[in-house]
Parts: sequence; structure tokens; C-alpha cells
Amino acid sequence: MPGWLHPLSLLLALTWAGVIFFLSSQPGTDTPPPFPHMDKLLHALVFGILGTLVLCAMRPGTYGYSRAHALTALAIAATYGVLDEIHQHFVPGRMPDVLDVLADITGAALGIWLLHTAVRRRYRG
Repeated sequence: MPGWLHPLSLLLALTWAGVIFFLSSQPGTDTPPPFPHMDKLLHALVFGILGTLVLCAMRPGTYGYSRAHALTALAIAATYGVLDEIHQHFVPGRMPDVLDVLADITGAALGIWLLHTAVRRRYRG
């Protein structure tokens, strides 16, 4: 992987975390979603991107990203998801939700797994 990709991914991960913070700082609305549990799908998507960017910011080893890389990226994304829900406790019209955290972790895990698997296959030839 090119050497510039890791710092760029770190910058993108930090920027994406800022976008998440900004969005979760917006007051809640009473508008129902277009379909049930759409918010959980959006949480999974947003944190899937975050987890992927965090893993991409790490330098893979000889055979791609290690399990430790993946678990570290997941721990970072999951911690951010928990902190995001705590933050929402202080935003008018918003409230923390354990199911949102589970969606965050699931999305991050899926994004990390996809990148981890793709890079491993590339390194193995």
C-alpha cells in the first residue's frame, strides 16, 4: 500500500468522527423514519465507514492486517460509539440507546472484516 494512504486514512477517520459528532449534536425531531429501524441501519453504515477508515490508517504487516489490528480498530470505533451515545444524553430531543451502540459495533465490525479480508487476500496473492 502506498505510504501516503495511512496518514490520509487517519485524517479521514478523524474527519468522519467529527461528522458523526456534528450529526449527533443536532436536536432530535419527532419525524418518523421512512421505514422501521432505519436509524439502526444508518448507525451501522456510518460506523462501518469509521471502522474501515480506522483500520486503513494502520500499517498492515507482511500478510495484511493482523487480528490485533482488526480488534484495535473495532475497540476504537466501539468506544467512539459509546461516547457518542453518552454525548446524545446532553442534546435536546436526543437520548442514548443501547441498540444504537450495538448497531455501531455491528457496522464497524462488518466494515473492518470486509477490509481485513480483502487486504489479506491481496497479500496472499
